[in-house]
Amino acid sequence: MPKPYTFPYLFDEAKSISISDLKEWEYLKFNSFKTGTITWSRNGNETGNICIVVRIDADNQFLGLSYKCNETKFRYKVYLTSVPSNLGKGKVWYFICPFTNKRCRKLNFIDNRFMHRSALPSGMYESQTQSKKWRFMDKYYGAYFEADKCYEELYSKHFKKFYNGKPTKRYLKLMKKIQKAEKISPEAIERLLAFGI
Repeated sequence: MPKPYTFPYLFDEAKSISISDLKEWEYLKFNSFKTGTITWSRNGNETGNICIVVRIDADNQFLGLSYKCNETKFRYKVYLTSVPSNLGKGKVWYFICPFTNKRCRKLNFIDNRFMHRSALPSGMYESQTQSKKWRFMDKYYGAYFEADKCYEELYSKHFKKFYNGKPTKRYLKLMKKIQKAEKISPEAIERLLAFGI
């Protein structure tokens, strides 16, 4: 009997919380106590949400998480730490994973909890599952095949193009991909598909 094929856990598709997001939403300010909700969605449909609280002062620096998963309630703290920026101004913030004790900038949703990716050694990024040939094609032509997905996200219901009058990082990233896709000619794609290169 053949061994059943098992698909790896992909970090790219997992729900996550990043320092970059908290910074963009202005949660990482000294002497502050701020609450809110993080919501995840796919194709315009909500896939999950959690309540968060961030407290930063001289005595406390943490992210509090509160959510329900599979009828179980979860509530715990993730401590924050900072180091002076090597650019000489401001601080660089990190999470201290409560399950691995590792310093990180992103927490992935693994086994119903948010933790550092090292907690799941078998986890992979999508690019790690692709063949060498596919990675080559993706490097040069990937933007063309992702264009529809980019437009879909760009015009989704709750997508924010601007925050405080400035373009969001996600918006700039999508626009860069779209512009790259528009530079690829249909003839190049036809050759790619015809010759498999």
